[in-house]
Amino acid sequence: LLAAIFLIVMYGCEFDDQTEATDGFHQYGYDGEDFVSLDLKEMRWISPVPQGFSTVQKWNNNGALLEKDKHYFSTECIEWLQKYVQYGKSSLKKTVSPQVSLLQKSSSSPVKCHATGFYPSGVTISWMRNGQDHDEDVDLGQLLPNEDGTFQRSSTIRVTPEEWKNNEFSCVVEHQGEAKTSFLRLPLTVLGLDSPKINPKEQLFINKEVYRKIN
Repeated sequence: LLAAIFLIVMYGCEFDDQTEATDGFHQYGYDGEDFVSLDLKEMRWISPVPQGFSTVQKWNNNGALLEKDKHYFSTECIEWLQKYVQYGKSSLKKTVSPQVSLLQKSSSSPVKCHATGFYPSGVTISWMRNGQDHDEDVDLGQLLPNEDGTFQRSSTIRVTPEEWKNNEFSCVVEHQGEAKTSFLRLPLTVLGLDSPKINPKEQLFINKEVYRKIN
């Protein structure tokens, strides 16, 4: 019989940009239990279990290894951490507005309000009928990532062409305090959605399905 053994290693560092105090951790776990860890204040390895005593004794006798660990957690790890934090700040602060389109497969299919290319991910998509909130026969899709790090999301509404003709429906996309509104006032058949000739510029692929832009 084969037995599986699990060895878990965790290490990292912390930096307080107010006090510039640093700290770190380096721990080993064996089969779900703490095995050995590095005490950075005392600069020595410790173990809570007898099985780890021989290991910590061997590592504590290795002065070069302890000095290497001390340099890494007090200097090298902190420098990398500060670089990542700086990069994260510039990345997290960026804002990209969504591109909004009204899409449909055919004149008899539901209308999709598609917002894409926005960052950060928080977005609200709602429908209005004659200037009033409208939530009947509305399905909100999941938030999905794009390959470039931005996001996309859609909301679908089921309305008959007759309802479109007699009412003004609009999709409102809110992102970072700004709102974009797309209107559709014409009956869908007037837009020629069922025409066999389709301009490639009017096509959009979502989850391998073809939609046509109607606004």
